[in-house]
This record gives sequence, C-alpha cells and structure tokens, in this order.
Amino acid sequence: MMDDALPLYIQIADKLRGEINSSVYQKGDQLPTEAELSVRFGVNRHTLRRSIEVLRTEGLVRVDRGRGMFVASTPITYALGKRVRYNDALKAQGLQTSYQTLAITTIPADAKVAKRLALAINTPVVLFERLSLADGQPISVSSSYFPSILFPNLSERCQQYHSISKLLQQEYGCDHIRHSTRISARIVQPKDARLLELPANAPILLTESINVDQTGRRIEYGVTRFRGDRMELVIENDSA
Repeated sequence: MMDDALPLYIQIADKLRGEINSSVYQKGDQLPTEAELSVRFGVNRHTLRRSIEVLRTEGLVRVDRGRGMFVASTPITYALGKRVRYNDALKAQGLQTSYQTLAITTIPADAKVAKRLALAINTPVVLFERLSLADGQPISVSSSYFPSILFPNLSERCQQYHSISKLLQQEYGCDHIRHSTRISARIVQPKDARLLELPANAPILLTESINVDQTGRRIEYGVTRFRGDRMELVIENDSA
C-alpha cells in the first residue's frame, strides 16, 4: 500500500524494495525497463529514476549502461593476501573469469611509475592493460607496469595467459608476491565508466599495488579500478 504522506518517488522505491525483499525479483534478475515502470506507477521517467537511485544507493539495484537494471547480487569478494591469486579467488566463488586486452606496449616510466618500481625515470616498462569480467560482466580495469629488462618478450607472452602469476612463474621462474596495496574510493573516470558499464559519477574502488618476486625485487606496479557495486576487498594476513 502506498503512503500518500511520502513523496511519490519514495513510495515507488518502497514498493520495489518490498518486491525485492519478498523475492518477486530475485538476485540477478533484470527489472522491468524505465518505460515499463513509469507506466506501471503512472509517473514520468524523472520520478522513476529518483526511485531507482534510492535503491541503487542502498545497494539493492545496479544499473548496467546499455543493458538495464538488475537486482544486485552478493558482492564478489577478493582477498588481498600475501600471494596475488585473483583468478583463484573468483573461481572459488563459482565465477567464470575472462579478460579483454586493452593495451600492451612499452613506454618510458614516468616519475610515479619509476618511484613505485625503484627505477630511474624513463626506464622502459611494459604497460599491460585489460578489462576483467566475471560471468561475462565487467568488474575491473587494470593497468600493470613491469620493468622491461626483467621480462624480455613480455608483450608477446601476455596474451597467452589469463593469470599474470602463472605467466611470471612459468615463463620467468618468478614468484608474484604482494608487497603493499593502497585502497581508496574514487569517482569513475569517463573512459573506465564506458568499459565498466557504469553511469557517470559512480563510485569505484581503486587499488595501487606493488608486487615483488621471491628475492624481494619489485616486479610490478598495478593500478586497478574495481566496480564499487560489485566488488568487496578484504585484507588478509597470511604467511603462505
């Protein structure tokens, strides 16, 4: 029942929230279109969008640009432990991982990258950028920088592996150990918004990681932008 004392968009949000909580719409289900919901509730799209924004802010609904509105699923958990094991973490949750390569190129290290990798400015580094998907849906965009001198022919070998850890181990005999990770919340940049199918001004989780090999040598500086509505990052203390 609608409460006439409340603004109309709040009433609509309450109605849809009740239907989600009572499993009329279940996790992962696609909601009716804006046009269909506008007709159902007898409101214009502006009012309907305010209702959806309430539910999106609460984490009940996600909006995938070009695909529609969906009941939000349980967040994907990625544990940040000593070992870098991204694929294993997602597969353990029953998710199918896949990737789209965005760029593989050799560039001179700028001041920031050089500092993170303990290199001189302008030292050649391989930049490997890719879009990560879980069950076909985009969840992160990553930019990884590797010292070229340590990894000859890395550009040619990147495409042969889904796992960077396996690539480094099998091709270069190099372990992949997390040295440090900085996590921050940001507003998505336009290019990443398109790749991640996010609306403008959506929040993301940004991580900046420095990874080392078994000798403690810095081998990778990575910057990853995760969808804030799909991912949950957990800090783990481990000795493995």
